[in-house]
Amino acid sequence: MVMAYIITTLPDEQAYRQLFLNTYCNIASPVFTNDGLRVSFSPNNFNHSFFESSNRRNPTKDVFSIVRAERILWIKETLEDPTSDLRIGWDNKTKSYDNSRRVAIVKNDYVVIISIINPTKAIFISAYVADNSIGKILMSPVWTGI
Repeated sequence: MVMAYIITTLPDEQAYRQLFLNTYCNIASPVFTNDGLRVSFSPNNFNHSFFESSNRRNPTKDVFSIVRAERILWIKETLEDPTSDLRIGWDNKTKSYDNSRRVAIVKNDYVVIISIINPTKAIFISAYVADNSIGKILMSPVWTGI
């Protein structure tokens, strides 16, 4: 399966929000990873995934990011992509690797993070272009399963 990874251009934040809700939060058409995990999305994931902080010293995400939003459909493609580079995620709270967090990397620096709940279910955490942190992410252990 060849993934398209096409930039999505929409008129405004509300259009991207609606696409997110229709694509990811619609329980009638669930999203699955290439290895069969059903990934759940919350409408609240939109703000976390498509906003950035206007101030590097303040972690509050207060500015809509068109760079992130244009890759909105890459989330599903990355989760489905059997060639994605899978790594164990980092837990900032415990300052350690967490085997229940999985990071999928495609296109050199685009990452999608999920939290694995059980052998069949995961929850979407975030997705972004990791241009500033991809080196650190690539040093994470390879994800081999829970």
